[in-house]
Amino acid sequence: MKIPCLLLRFPRCYFSRRTYFVNFRFTSPADFPSLESPGPAHRCHTKWICSSNTLRRELCQQAAPELQAEELSDQEQRLIDRLYQGLIQGHRACLAESITLIESTQSRKKKVAQVLLQKVLSYHREQEKLNQGKPLAFRVGLSGPPGAGKSTFIECFGKMLTERSHKVAVLAVDPSSSTSGGSLLGDKTRMTELSRDMNAYIRPSPTSGTLGGVTRTTNEAILLCEGGGYDVVLVETVGVGQSEFAVADMVDMFILLLPPAGGDELQGIKRGIIEVADLVVINKADGDLVVPARRIQAEYVSAMKLLRKRSKVWRPKVMRVSAKTGEGVSELWDKMAEFRELALGSGELLARRRRQQKVWMWSLIQENVLQHFRSHLAVKDKIPLLEEKVLTGVLSPGLAADLLLKAFKDGL
Repeated sequence: MKIPCLLLRFPRCYFSRRTYFVNFRFTSPADFPSLESPGPAHRCHTKWICSSNTLRRELCQQAAPELQAEELSDQEQRLIDRLYQGLIQGHRACLAESITLIESTQSRKKKVAQVLLQKVLSYHREQEKLNQGKPLAFRVGLSGPPGAGKSTFIECFGKMLTERSHKVAVLAVDPSSSTSGGSLLGDKTRMTELSRDMNAYIRPSPTSGTLGGVTRTTNEAILLCEGGGYDVVLVETVGVGQSEFAVADMVDMFILLLPPAGGDELQGIKRGIIEVADLVVINKADGDLVVPARRIQAEYVSAMKLLRKRSKVWRPKVMRVSAKTGEGVSELWDKMAEFRELALGSGELLARRRRQQKVWMWSLIQENVLQHFRSHLAVKDKIPLLEEKVLTGVLSPGLAADLLLKAFKDGL
């Protein structure tokens, strides 16, 4: 009798075997085939059933990547092995190819990408165990209005970190055009010195219409960068608005970068954005802008005292830096390191990461459910007709939505 390889991996589990016969009609008890030696005409399937719920859950968790890998072709398996080996050895080309793979919307490539991510995730867990359970990388989100000098700051900040033997990954998200779907992806060209640094990796990605200014796969790209050995991951988002709340759910620390002379800052920047910031940085504090930068810093210090405290161990700070001269950048890193140590010591950082995984699971579910809804056969043909009726005012948006949902439900 041939025993599945999964049974050999779980020697302490108790399994029972059930045999199912397909397209077979029994007219009398004598026609029932022998389980020990079924005839050639008896088409049957055998399932191994685990007797314990706890063991069954353990089996599913550990066997899922292997079951997915069994469905891949030899060429796809070789691709995964090549990317995985190159990734953990720190090859930037393999990291770039891996991120391109997870950004693909093709169903087959998405399946290959998930198998690769499972392997990287297992490797990541093993490395964290060797690091006494502490995170291997520091994830930092960075955002601010256009003209705040985000790219200049990231280049200055990244060069300072690489000189201190850190490996820095920058995930810069550029807005996509709503008409052509294209994106400039110009962040890498604005960081010429950092892009040439072998201890830095810059990856510009288009939003592709994703609400919130971060791509669907940004969270997975962070994991790949950490698997590639980068211990500081910077996520730069587009503009000011919904993107802050999206990026705050995938990083350990969120920094809001502001210019010193952008008008009435406290009114122009919404309160909700300030509340998610762990650090507010006033950039371009040099030359004639030193005095305005000091005034804006004082205003924000006073305003942030009125906000509800988000952390038990950290109160958000307001600092002045100059990416042009480098003044204040080293002190900023010291404050960030202080935040990380306090958050690690209190357990808040690990608790935040666990919550983020749950948030992003449901975000991906919502996106995939919407995509499945749009492509469903019972709904696909009705969408243009109902959209036209909504545009002409024949139907209300709520009634049109109810009709589409009813059609989807009846078609299941």
